[in-house]
Amino acid sequence: MSQIEDQYNAYPYPERDPADEKTRLITGSPSHPVELDHFLFAGKRDWSRPLRVLVAGGGTGDALIQLAQVMTMAGKPYEITYLDLSRSARKVAEERAKVRGLKGIRFETGSLLNAAQYGPFDYIDCCGVLHHLPHPQEGFNALAGALAPDGGIGLMVYAPYGRSGVYPLQEAFGALLQGSPKDRLKAAKAIYARLPEGHPFKRNAVLVDHEQGDAGFYDLLLHSQDRPYTIRQLHESLTAAGLESVGSPQAYAYDPAPYIGDPGLLVGIDPLTRMEIAEKLRGTIKTHVLYAVPAGKTEGRVAQPTPQSVPHFKGGNAAKVVQAIAKKGVLPLNLGGEKVEIPVSGAVVGLLRHVDGRKSLSEIAAAERLDPVAFSALWNGFSKDLARYGLLYYSAILR
Repeated sequence: MSQIEDQYNAYPYPERDPADEKTRLITGSPSHPVELDHFLFAGKRDWSRPLRVLVAGGGTGDALIQLAQVMTMAGKPYEITYLDLSRSARKVAEERAKVRGLKGIRFETGSLLNAAQYGPFDYIDCCGVLHHLPHPQEGFNALAGALAPDGGIGLMVYAPYGRSGVYPLQEAFGALLQGSPKDRLKAAKAIYARLPEGHPFKRNAVLVDHEQGDAGFYDLLLHSQDRPYTIRQLHESLTAAGLESVGSPQAYAYDPAPYIGDPGLLVGIDPLTRMEIAEKLRGTIKTHVLYAVPAGKTEGRVAQPTPQSVPHFKGGNAAKVVQAIAKKGVLPLNLGGEKVEIPVSGAVVGLLRHVDGRKSLSEIAAAERLDPVAFSALWNGFSKDLARYGLLYYSAILR
């Protein structure tokens, strides 16, 4: 058994108590059905067809439970295959699904390198896994080979700059500590307590996993196999696997303009280099989350507002958004400590009151007695802003 299997059998990650499923649903990016519909199926997926899903390296089941629960609540058919090397993690995921009474899930213990033998899939979730493989490119290639021709992938990999301080500690602990995962964890915590407050890791305010239980500490600081990706390296790995990114729910993070001041400095710089510059200037991106499809299949994949489009607010709470805007005429955002304010006109606030995940844009326009041209003038710019921050998506899943 490998060190990684030992780790995740001893400390299934992320640490979850199945009993908590009775009181809360953990949601996030990627893999919320509304979000994946927006990025991969133009917000127009035919949800009467079962969604065939692979959760590759499913851990204790966050993505699995989110997908299955949202699909179940929406009354849409699905077939999900959960795949992970850790039997302990699988046991937690199975128990979480059992507590919720979720069906349509096949649990498998194994490597994502064998993903194709379970497919093909309309959608593949792979979060926090590829960067832990001995040869990560083999993982990218395997997932690409398991996709249906019109399918897509939602993935997350670690990024280097927001994880400053992590890798020196991983290397030091790897050189010093032997024995069982339990023994290594105990020794590492004792050493960590003696580190100077000026250590780059202790000064990194965006890292919190080590404060959220033994599994989080071990996964962050004692992992035996962990390589981060810059945004350029990630795109290069996708290209090598015959994949291409279609977008990210954190697109705002890859825009260098807010830090530059003079827009002329960006003239002539290609989009990927702009993203690369933004990552370096921002310095706090600790993970990259994006959606990808087979190369040459990007056209028309990401939703754009049309009369038939059905908008959704992230979290589904339109009333909360409207209330926040009403106070100052702006939508205030707190993005990992970075505060942003998006100006919103009173006319747009009237439109937002109708966003419930069921009404189309044409129905919202009719409710406000606006013709298509007047509606588009009010809505489209605001829609684009919110999409950049991962706050507004289009999907007909609730229709």
